[in-house]
Amino acid sequence: QERDDHCRRGNEERKQRHPPEQEHRRERSSDRDRHRDHSDRRKNSNERAGARGHERERDAQNIREQQAERELHNERRREHRQGQEGSGTDQNPALGQPDSKPKEKPPANKEKPSFELSGALLEDTNTFRGVVIKYSEPPEARIPKKRWRLYPFKNDEFLPVMYMHRQSAYLLGRHRRIADIPIDHPSCSKQHAVFQYRLVEYTRADGSVGRRVRPYIIDLGSGNGTFLNNQRIEPQRYYELKEKDVLKFGFSSREYVLLHESSDKSEANTKDDDDEEEKEEESDS
Repeated sequence: QERDDHCRRGNEERKQRHPPEQEHRRERSSDRDRHRDHSDRRKNSNERAGARGHERERDAQNIREQQAERELHNERRREHRQGQEGSGTDQNPALGQPDSKPKEKPPANKEKPSFELSGALLEDTNTFRGVVIKYSEPPEARIPKKRWRLYPFKNDEFLPVMYMHRQSAYLLGRHRRIADIPIDHPSCSKQHAVFQYRLVEYTRADGSVGRRVRPYIIDLGSGNGTFLNNQRIEPQRYYELKEKDVLKFGFSSREYVLLHESSDKSEANTKDDDDEEEKEEESDS
């Protein structure tokens, strides 16, 4: 019995000195699990980093493709613009003086507007102060030598005179950022009409053909129309203006009377006007 007690006490002491094998195995298995978890986390992080790298590469590829398409589009627009300049139809988008004067003769008796440059196709060349202009000047646009004027009247009230000889065209409308002549009436459009000077052919008394600069009005498809001598004109069509013609826009009560610097003189100035037009023709040629 003493021997058995001694063996039992020895076994208990050994158990106290050395942890059981089962506990040691549990510790080793927990260490393996922690190592496996760490490996999985590192693998997942590497996979996420690789996925992010692929996404960045795909985004960079898309950006390169977009830049290539944009450069191709700009090249086409540049070629189109150079073609327009070569044919003499490229005009100033600010409705000012034309960029170039063509040498060829303009078509005779052609009363259609020129809309070669549209805002959708050439927005970069037909934009003024961030606004797309709905109108482009024709090749025969000229600055007049004769000093035309517009005399506005509101009922019986006389308003300041508008001098209309410094540009080849004047945009009339409600958009004050781009309009040369603002019209604030709510019935008028933002880009309502254009007062345009054109070099046109005419027949002299001796039967010869000459050219002179004459004023025209064109309605830009406004909602309430443009009226010439109380008659509504068709949109997008040139109408020649003569001395003492009256213009009205929309439902505005203002009337604009067209005169020039020698309108208050006698009818004997007609010959002088013809001489001035012939001088204009010589200077243009």
